[in-house]
Amino acid sequence: MSRIGKAIITIPAGVTVTENNGVVTVKGAKGELSQELTAGITLEQKDGELNVNRPSDSKQHKALHGLYRALIANMIVGVSEGFEKKLELVGVGYRASHTGQKLELALGFSHGIVLELPSEVKLDTLTEKGKNPIITLTSHDKQLLGMVTAKIRSFRKPEPYKGKGVRFVGEIVRRKAGKSA
Repeated sequence: MSRIGKAIITIPAGVTVTENNGVVTVKGAKGELSQELTAGITLEQKDGELNVNRPSDSKQHKALHGLYRALIANMIVGVSEGFEKKLELVGVGYRASHTGQKLELALGFSHGIVLELPSEVKLDTLTEKGKNPIITLTSHDKQLLGMVTAKIRSFRKPEPYKGKGVRFVGEIVRRKAGKSA
């Protein structure tokens, strides 16, 4: 049996999980998320615990069993606590600012980059003298948050020689030796 799929999900207080026609809806203090279930995956809920079941031991069902359990667990954590990702701009002259849901980046190109963020993602930028600018993104939807941070990082990925670019806070960039004289 799938090790991830058979793990029981505990539902915290203030979070409701409902299943209707193969669509799981999770509601909590931070928002509401829904996910469609396929391949006969069913949910069993009792005493504040949620169990994900599969119809057979076929390879496809085993793979989807763990997947849907992980997705539902992330939805429950998202609506109760939320998720946060921090990006750091490493490079001379790299700047970040925001007005509402628009993120403005100066990453060494001839023009600035303006990115309109979805309403589910909350944005904050921090610029301190002598430190790299930091972009903080928070959301209740882990998938959406990951897609937005990947998009921002793709504008200027960290390069291996000087380490300049957009990276996650705490990310270690593997450095290469330059030209030998």
